[in-house]
Amino acid sequence: MLGNHTSATEFYLVGFPGSEKLRRALFSTFCFFYLVSLVGNAVIIVIVCVDKRLQSPMYFFLVHLSILEILLTTVIVPVMLWGLLLPGMQAVSLAGCVAQLFLQLALGTTEFSLLGVMAVDRYVAVCNPLRYNVIMNSQTCNSAVIVSWVFGFLYQIWPVYATFHLTYCKSNVVDNFFCDRGQLLKLSCDNTIFIEFILFLMAIFVLFGSLIPTIVSYTYIISTILKIPSASGQRKAFSTCASHFTFVVIGYGCCLFLYVKPKQTQAADYNRTVSLMISIVTPFLNPFIFTLRNDKVLEALRDGVKRCYQLFKS
Repeated sequence: MLGNHTSATEFYLVGFPGSEKLRRALFSTFCFFYLVSLVGNAVIIVIVCVDKRLQSPMYFFLVHLSILEILLTTVIVPVMLWGLLLPGMQAVSLAGCVAQLFLQLALGTTEFSLLGVMAVDRYVAVCNPLRYNVIMNSQTCNSAVIVSWVFGFLYQIWPVYATFHLTYCKSNVVDNFFCDRGQLLKLSCDNTIFIEFILFLMAIFVLFGSLIPTIVSYTYIISTILKIPSASGQRKAFSTCASHFTFVVIGYGCCLFLYVKPKQTQAADYNRTVSLMISIVTPFLNPFIFTLRNDKVLEALRDGVKRCYQLFKS
């Protein structure tokens, strides 16, 4: 599509190839997932901010995780939904592609940093409960969140700059439903081996840099829980970590398959499937993971529904 041009000023997203009937079905399914994700994560934010029983570091971090999930899915899904309604491929400007890729990577990096912080928080809560409020005070929590956000956005400046500093002379057709970095690298006529290697090392640093404190924290957590004499006490202790642990397994599992590989230019169908898990399925599951397994959140949610019912009834 580029003809004799040496670089691209816009890109075309292939999206989901198939019949119009299939595309309409995908639109309905993904739109449902997106709306549930928005509403569910928004409800978590409101409940934690309103209910005094949830004013603790664990739920403070959960609010920021829900904000990240809303932003992350909003960066990708609306563009994808619009593409499903359009016949043919969807045109995206160069600036739009840069912004989408940067926000996706920056928000994802911030989320992994926050998951590492949440793991340490759970370690302190289970292994050092008497000093929990002293260690995880408001200043510590605010600093941890600010560092996570700043690090996430600063860390992804060079990777995005390097990606779009390449010359795109092969094509400007991206075989995905968003501006996927792996597919963008395949379109460049430059030698991308060095950039791919640096991106691989940077992905390793982010994912394992946050995974290591998570593994260490849960090693100590499990060791402490096993020392509790009663089975009910063990269940109660682990219930405080179960939601975070479940989310960690899903989130890290998807991103390890997508980003931590020496060759970034993976097959399009592979990238499309894993990207769907990250951008739609995980944000969709987040409200259920952190509410259905948490008695305090469920109780606050029930009380909130009752108050709303009484308000409308009166």
